[in-house]
This record gives sequence, structure tokens and C-alpha cells, in this order.
Amino acid sequence: MKTVLLSLCVCVSGFAQNAPSAKASAPIDPTGYWVTIITPDWRERMVTPAKGDYLAVPITAAAQKIADAWDPAKDEAAGEQCRSYGAPAINAAPTRFHITWQDDNTLKVETDYGMQTRVFHFGNWKPSAAPAAWQGDSIATWELTGTAPAKKSGNLKVSTTHVRPGYFRKNGIPYSANVRMTEFWDLFTDPSGTQRIMITQQIEDPEYLYRTWITTYNFKKEPDASKWDPTPCSSRW
Repeated sequence: MKTVLLSLCVCVSGFAQNAPSAKASAPIDPTGYWVTIITPDWRERMVTPAKGDYLAVPITAAAQKIADAWDPAKDEAAGEQCRSYGAPAINAAPTRFHITWQDDNTLKVETDYGMQTRVFHFGNWKPSAAPAAWQGDSIATWELTGTAPAKKSGNLKVSTTHVRPGYFRKNGIPYSANVRMTEFWDLFTDPSGTQRIMITQQIEDPEYLYRTWITTYNFKKEPDASKWDPTPCSSRW
């Protein structure tokens, strides 16, 4: 009996060690340079929304009270210019992504707008005890919809928590330290032959949202880095 159990353990251990990496098992290739396509919500995304403009964001009374007191000068004085560049806000920004594999189980997403870096961890990665950061801790998985290797398909699911409190929009609409975001990244080719990524994000914040906030953002692939334009965080634009 002991021999059988030992053999079983060895087999399971060997299977785990030989499991394909996230990079090798990816059903889509999101790497490269991508630029956001801003058609909906142009006035909230391309310019700083006016104070008191909370259209389409399901904020609580507590969130509105904070946003009504928003003062960009105070954020600048406190060195908090990146408050609207955190993970719950960055997909809506007028930004480009540069997506690469940091290693075989870690996907890296850099933005030129605000010069932020998100890191998506696959597998058994465990977050550290470090203080919360603007981009939080993100756990990623592939959601597969195809079985045959030649027809492998699916999407990327990312769950983000442990985010430093910031703004959903640059005009001070807050999210708390308890915010949770789930994203679904779908890659497809449009009729013109251009590759696109559609990101559907679901945000929950028991303190500042009275319901789940669901939004969708689109990016198209660029041929190279010629339009990549890193700019630092700003409280005003």
C-alpha cells in the first residue's frame, strides 16, 4: 500500500512540475503595443471632468461628499498626483499599453499615460505583505473555450485587490482600499484586419459604490512603439 501511495505522489508531483507555463498555454497573444479607442464617455476620459460630474458612476453619498471636496492643488501638495491612475481607473485613461511577458508566468502591462506598470500573476503566486500600491495585486487565469491545440481559444481573466485608495476619475470620485476589480480581456480581429482587445471590468466597492459598476474599454494594436509617449501623473490633465 505504501508503495502505491508513494508512486501516486511521485506521479502527481511530476505532473505539477511538467504543467505548461501561462505563456505556453496562452489561448491568445496580448503582447505588443496597444492604443485605447475613445468613443463613449469622451468628455470624462479625454479631458478632466468638471467638479460634480459623476455621470454613470454608481457612487454612494459618502463618495459624493469626498468628490465634492476635490481639490487638485491639495493632491499636488501631498505628492498624490497618481490618484486617478490606479488599476480601477487606468483602463479608462487616454493611454497606450505595452504588454510583455516578464517571465513565463507573469504578464506585464505598462502604460505611457502616468507611466504605470500592472503585473498579472498566474499560477500559485501569493501576494506579499507590502503596502498597497496603485496597481494592487492581480491574479490572472486563462479561460479556455477550445480544446484542440490547433483551435485553442479563450480569454484572460484578472482579479485585482489590495489597491491603494484613489480616484475612479480625475475629478475626485473616490475608491476605497476595499475595492475589488475583475477584468475579462478578449482579443479579436475586426473587419479591417486590425487586432483589438476588449476589456470588460466589474468593480465592487462596498464603501463608495452602491452596486457593481460594469464598463467596457477597447484597444487596437499598433505596429510598433513609434507613438509611445511616456508622461508622468498629473492631477489636472
